Amino acid sequence: MASIILQVDEEIKAAFEQANPEIQKQLSHIVQLFLRGNLYDKRFTEVMAEISDKAQQRGLTPEILQDILDDDNDQ
Repeated sequence: MASIILQVDEEIKAAFEQANPEIQKQLSHIVQLFLRGNLYDKRFTEVMAEISDKAQQRGLTPEILQDILDDDNDQ
């Protein structure tokens, strides 16, 4: 596995650093999905649609996603 540096604001950096390791792992996976493949030939909306399709195929429902987001807001 390799590392890259992404420019984010201080709030995002702090939120990532404070997230539990499982959330950090999930976010890393999302970034990998986003950047994998022929990103340069695709629109942002196409890439996001592909990520959404893959997440749904793996069992992520809108309800589960909302629960994850709600849990994150409670912290």
